[in-house]
Amino acid sequence: MCGINGLFAAGSGRNDLPRVQAMNARLKHRGPDDSGTWQHGALTLGHVRLSIIDLSAAGHQPMCSADGRYALVFNGEIYNFRDIRKKIDREHPGIIYKSETDSEVLLYACILYGTEAIHLLNGMFAFAFYDTLTGELLLVRDRLGIKPLYYFSDGKHLVFSSEIRALLASGIPEKKLNHKALSDYFRYNTVHAPQTLVQGVQLLLPGHYMHVSPNLQTTQTCYWDAGTNAAKHASVKREEAVEQVKHLLGEAVKRRLVADVPFGAFLSGGIDSSAIVALMSNSSSTPVSTFSVTFDDAAFSEAKYSRMIADKYGTRHTEIRLRPDDFLQDLPDAMNAMDHPGNDGPNTFVVSRATRKAGITMALSGLGGDELFAGYPVFTRALTFSRLQWLNALPAGLRKAIASTLHSFANKPALNKLAELLSQEELHFPAFYAGSRKLFNEEFLQTLTRGVFPAENVVEDIARRAQAHFPDKGHILSRVSYAEMYSYMQHVLLRDTDQMSMAVALEVRVPFLDYTLVEYVMGLSDDIKYPSSPKKLLVDALGDMLPHELVHRPKMGFTLPWKHWLKNELHTLTVEQLTALSKRSFADAKNIQGLMDDFMQDKPQATWSRIWHLVALNHWMETNGISE
Repeated sequence: MCGINGLFAAGSGRNDLPRVQAMNARLKHRGPDDSGTWQHGALTLGHVRLSIIDLSAAGHQPMCSADGRYALVFNGEIYNFRDIRKKIDREHPGIIYKSETDSEVLLYACILYGTEAIHLLNGMFAFAFYDTLTGELLLVRDRLGIKPLYYFSDGKHLVFSSEIRALLASGIPEKKLNHKALSDYFRYNTVHAPQTLVQGVQLLLPGHYMHVSPNLQTTQTCYWDAGTNAAKHASVKREEAVEQVKHLLGEAVKRRLVADVPFGAFLSGGIDSSAIVALMSNSSSTPVSTFSVTFDDAAFSEAKYSRMIADKYGTRHTEIRLRPDDFLQDLPDAMNAMDHPGNDGPNTFVVSRATRKAGITMALSGLGGDELFAGYPVFTRALTFSRLQWLNALPAGLRKAIASTLHSFANKPALNKLAELLSQEELHFPAFYAGSRKLFNEEFLQTLTRGVFPAENVVEDIARRAQAHFPDKGHILSRVSYAEMYSYMQHVLLRDTDQMSMAVALEVRVPFLDYTLVEYVMGLSDDIKYPSSPKKLLVDALGDMLPHELVHRPKMGFTLPWKHWLKNELHTLTVEQLTALSKRSFADAKNIQGLMDDFMQDKPQATWSRIWHLVALNHWMETNGISE
């Protein structure tokens, strides 16, 4: 696990080494163990290393082939690298390896198999591969978007990095706000690839690679898509699916236990993290280290359930007791670690820092379980929505009259979302899903931002793809899974996990996103996955590995008591940031102040997430010097 940088410039004879060195310095937190640069003609590569496999100096990057023709910088882990190495040795004997790293196996796989090598990889990765003879550069991102790869191209330069801040450190992209992406951020609390909040900086799409010619012409290719590659099973029986899920998830966990450093797991006490810990314990010869956040207030704490799993599997369990003062102490570092603003990042930062301080360099997470096994309320709502298509038969005028009535309940966010849906010309899944993920309804958003942002259909477009991949009524849950994976999971959960864990040099692995498991479960029909109880298929696959009391308790999710903090310990910070935001050209000061007043009065439409969403944006702009 590392950080990668690169600068490809038009023409030769340049010296871009200082720029790439500055980029490396900005990524030092991602790779405290080693760093390096490499130049050839118009290309300069940079790398910072967090050593996980083969801790010796032989793993130094940028890494070159024995003949010096090819170069690689790589961020991530290839879990099946030993199998790929056996394939190479069998088909191309005679290669002499200098290390035991997955990086070197990846280098030779790309040399021998070209872009076909990408299909061999099981892992999380973002890498750049360069051929000095042809002058061609290949940029690749993993299937599910676990590892980021940002780039900026203006015809004279192509700069790429693991983080936006490192791109800015090159001095080439201007620090200007991307207003189109800001529209996305206000609606969905994030920005969806390929856009970012910095004008001109883009995020390579998951499951894509980009070919860059010597004259900086780029061509992007999709090599994998969760919908296209879903292994749809028309006749599979539920008993068979249960066994296969258990097998595939067990193998996914085993693959992620390969490391030459101490490792552990996040344990919230929910089904997903508990499943990972149970499977880790069954595959490990030594007790697993587990970490959970607990609170003095029982309403926020899941300590009872995490202890239940820790005791059942004899883990070395560490409870991170969090009090407001502890959080306030960590919050400035968490906010400064944000490469992209958002709500969930500080949660991950707190747990990651404590885990790293305990001597753990790599941890497994249960992220992805909800998206794959229908764990969110949006799944059951989607099933209900599919049964309400008769509403399309009502005259549009009548539906809009109903919507107008619902709009009168201005203090009920859920009713406002329903009203907005009923106002559509036609009730369809893309509008339903986009509405479910929207932070502010359109009417309120336009008042908050002076109406400067036109309606964007980014999430609707993702939902349209989901519907195209899963058009029949028997795969509605897979349709939602696809939309969740390509919106909220990739652009909130995975982004926050990467930036906050790597801020403290902790690698996080996510077994639920093993592509073989994703392909299988995405292809299963609703009657096999139907969530009659939380994540029924997953629970049945695990059998007695999880206690009954844990499985059938109300879902809490990992959360921090933000509402209380924003009204008390973080109140001054909140007011300062909202005041600064209200002075920006796109903001309406009166309505932003009104939102804060409503929050302090506990009005339903003024949730803590809406407040922090705005605080995080302004802080990020100030910290990174982003101009309007």
